[in-house]
Amino acid sequence: MVEAVAEGANRIATAPPWRCRPYPDYRDSGVQWLGEIPAGWSVQPLKHLASFSTGWTPPTGREDLYGGEHLWANISDLGPKILEATEKTISDAAIREARLRIVEAGSLLFSFKLSIGTVSVAGVDMYTNEAIAAFAPSSLMDTNYLFWAAPILIPHNAQDNIYGAPLLSRERIANAKILRPNLTEQRAIATFLDRETAKIDALVARKERLIELLREKRTALITRAVTRGLDPNVPMKDSGVEWLGEVPAHWEVKKLGYLTSIGNGSTPNRGEARYWIDGLHPWLTSTKINEGVIVAADEFVTQAALRECHLPRVPADSILVAITGEGQTRGRTAILNIDSTISQHLAYVTPDGPEITAEFLVRLFEARYEWLREESSGLGSTRAALTCEFLRSIRLAFPPPGEQQAIATMLDQETARIAALIAKVHQAIGQLREFRTALISTAVTGKIDVRGAEL
Repeated sequence: MVEAVAEGANRIATAPPWRCRPYPDYRDSGVQWLGEIPAGWSVQPLKHLASFSTGWTPPTGREDLYGGEHLWANISDLGPKILEATEKTISDAAIREARLRIVEAGSLLFSFKLSIGTVSVAGVDMYTNEAIAAFAPSSLMDTNYLFWAAPILIPHNAQDNIYGAPLLSRERIANAKILRPNLTEQRAIATFLDRETAKIDALVARKERLIELLREKRTALITRAVTRGLDPNVPMKDSGVEWLGEVPAHWEVKKLGYLTSIGNGSTPNRGEARYWIDGLHPWLTSTKINEGVIVAADEFVTQAALRECHLPRVPADSILVAITGEGQTRGRTAILNIDSTISQHLAYVTPDGPEITAEFLVRLFEARYEWLREESSGLGSTRAALTCEFLRSIRLAFPPPGEQQAIATMLDQETARIAALIAKVHQAIGQLREFRTALISTAVTGKIDVRGAEL
């Protein structure tokens, strides 16, 4: 089923968007990147078609300027087609101090710094910061048409800054070349794009939901395997652990600290050259956890660092656990395939004997990822973190080593299959988004005639 959905998305995404015919006549636009445009269209500087203003950001620390009754938009507010609420408000004092001009409802809000080309239409009167150009409603330009055309046309007037990023100024925006069909055509293009992009967006949303379901299936598969095993007919017993419930009768329930050695590392002083120069011992940070299986290090420390900085020697076939971080890193695990040492943001869990395998243990931690994050958020620290003491106290159920390996092998195969399906859906989403961008571009540059079009 998933493969069929992904294949269908590929067909839609790669289908030519121009089932609409081209215009009957074209002429040279005089603008190199535009090439030919419909014969009835004109190319004009934006300043001749619509007036615009920019806003202001009150200084931080001036409490009297924030928190008033006036909506105040910044770049992070933009994105919705119609913007009717903002994250922040400003006071009458701010408006007086900066002599701010109100942005009327129906104006186009265009971000020209950082996220260049992000747009919304103001649904109500508001004010903006200095990174937003607000285009007032114009008798020459339909705002809904400009909503689609501005992100395609205006950025072509940008100049790269010293870092190679696009840079727009008020002057460059004012002189940006805008294609101007007549108002009837502008409205036809806007109506067409509203309708067709809504179809694409709905399909993308369904595919994103499919990815969520596949991830939920993966978690459920892992959890069931590491708590019930592979034999549905095996006799069960009460584990005495709430989250485990019943487990196979021959499994042992023990604290993790009884079967493993657990500890964490440290970061040698970066200013002490003899800890780092010509280092030969792999040293890992929590960024490596996302690799899943760690086979190489990016940094190395010296023997002096190992000796003087109390760095642990962590053997291969241990697992590493990220014990700090506010993002998704905390609680993640990886299998260590090399002898190494680690930073203070990682803990190692090393099996003390053959009763436990790293491959099974890492799956146990995957099954308890959300629980680990919740528990570590409530350990009384202002900064969420797991502790080695806490890890030692966790009670888990362990099958015999041979069964652990069989479960791990099955999960490797099944999770790889799910990952491949997720990758296919991601690819389809990427193609749909490319299709969406191409459709907008061809419509607003006159490559297709959408008047009366029905795709």
